[in-house]
Amino acid sequence: MDRTNIEAAYKWDIESFFNDESFEANFERIEGKLSEVESYKGRLSGGEDVFCEFMALYEELMRGVESLYVYSHMKKDEDSRDSKYQALAGRSEMLSTRTSTVTSFVVPEIIQMKGSLIKRYLQDERIKLYERYIDEIIRKKPYTLSQNEERILALAGDISNTAENAYEMLSFADLKFPMIKDEEGEQVRLTHANFMSFMKNKNRSIRKDAFEKIYSTYSDYKNTYAAMLCGSVKREIFHSKSRGYGSAIEASLFQDNISLKVYDNLIEAVSSRLEYMHQYMDVKKRLLGVDELHMYDLYAPLVEEADIKITYDKAKEIIISALQPLGEEYLGVIKKAFDERWIDVYENEGKKGGAYSWGSFDSKPFILMNYKDDINSLFTLAHELGHSVHSYYSRKSQPYIYSHYKIFVAEVASTLNELLLMDYMLKNSKDKNERIYLLNYHLEQFRTTLFRQTMFAEFEKIIHARGEEGKSLTNDDICGVYYELNRKYYGEGMSIDKEIAMEWARVPHFYSNFYVYKYATGFSAAAALSSLILDGDSKARGKYIEFLKSGGSEYPLDQLRSAGVEMEQKESIIRALDRLESILRMMQQDACE
Repeated sequence: MDRTNIEAAYKWDIESFFNDESFEANFERIEGKLSEVESYKGRLSGGEDVFCEFMALYEELMRGVESLYVYSHMKKDEDSRDSKYQALAGRSEMLSTRTSTVTSFVVPEIIQMKGSLIKRYLQDERIKLYERYIDEIIRKKPYTLSQNEERILALAGDISNTAENAYEMLSFADLKFPMIKDEEGEQVRLTHANFMSFMKNKNRSIRKDAFEKIYSTYSDYKNTYAAMLCGSVKREIFHSKSRGYGSAIEASLFQDNISLKVYDNLIEAVSSRLEYMHQYMDVKKRLLGVDELHMYDLYAPLVEEADIKITYDKAKEIIISALQPLGEEYLGVIKKAFDERWIDVYENEGKKGGAYSWGSFDSKPFILMNYKDDINSLFTLAHELGHSVHSYYSRKSQPYIYSHYKIFVAEVASTLNELLLMDYMLKNSKDKNERIYLLNYHLEQFRTTLFRQTMFAEFEKIIHARGEEGKSLTNDDICGVYYELNRKYYGEGMSIDKEIAMEWARVPHFYSNFYVYKYATGFSAAAALSSLILDGDSKARGKYIEFLKSGGSEYPLDQLRSAGVEMEQKESIIRALDRLESILRMMQQDACE
């Protein structure tokens, strides 16, 4: 569909935030701030007044760059073929790199301050605001380089993003998938956005055809994709070694103050319960009535009569009802999202695939969707609304410098929404078939969020370790690792089709290193918190809202601890897996009746 044919009510209201004219004016204004910021180089120890002046200017600069970056990239995401917004996005990226270069002196100068000076500064009420910010910098002292070295790394910013940028342009702008016959026998083009619809088709031959064609297309570019992923891995290894970290994974986890034990505990806990996934595959095979369960059967509907169609407007009603346990204050923010056009709803030609919640401190927390009238889109919408409400609360409750919550806690808010929605849907299911459908969907949440993301996490750990050991990362190497992990997680009872070895090329998250494990840990934390809220614990609800409002003012593990869940213990993962076991037993019982 052409974007001009979509009603304004179903497009995000990005022009309320910026437009092309204001972009240019703000770009010029922010660009002019660079020399002002640079004039403070070597002066941050010059007294309280100087430090306060600089921090105000620094925040203004960072806020401005953030808004320019967000606007230009969101406009590009509306249609990645539009060269105008490709250019704006490129300019904002270069400005961001220049900003990083100009401000690269800040952290080293604060690190070099004497403890007595910092203590004196913090006695000033104006500077007290920055105590957490300063503490975070001091924590990074062992891995912070000299000013000249920091400047060199900042200058390398554009180069460092090359692999990811190339991936996006190849995948979303240049790559064309073949035509495929739909259930009416009509030829339609396979796209990123409609692929999952084909994978959920009742017709097995259509699923198989879509599966084979999409991965054969990726395979046509397998060496290019392997080179891009290898480049991304090498980037992370370069930066981690440059700063003196023990490994790329250690460098990534350090940013959230997370120990490697949390990451390893996740893989170990899930690996210890893989029999649940294998049992689930057996149930799926029985309900589908197939002799062999293939990878292209994973998303197939198990109950034909429960083919639930949910329009976008109906989805809004369901979500508002499902999130009632979170209280009127929370629901008020959800209604703002719908009424104030935070959401870009439908797919159009050239639009970025998938879904996300994004924005700047000065914008609405916008949501990109590619909504289909199905239950998956309903849950995706609830998921992204969780992110956006989290962002809304953080920006309203925290100053700019603490308004960005860490990625480690980001998936808690989104997943908790999904779990509340599932609870509502199950309680309101009308018949056995619908119940089986929903139970299966819930099991799919565990499969895709807890098991699959943990598999992704293990994949990332392995390929980065290979890179650090100096081993090759060719297409054959990467595909071999990925294929064997699918065998491990899905079990011997599953037919692991050879095409699945290329699936890693379809996952953009691998260019945000060591990100995906946070989906799994977030799911586990959300499972614990949602249980408390559904039990009617008003204090738990209040603590959860305070957690959303805390933004980046505390370390993630401390935030979750205050909300009521301890993530440094393996038991937090095991509790989620225990919930999976109970859902699996219900599914097995209903399926056998």
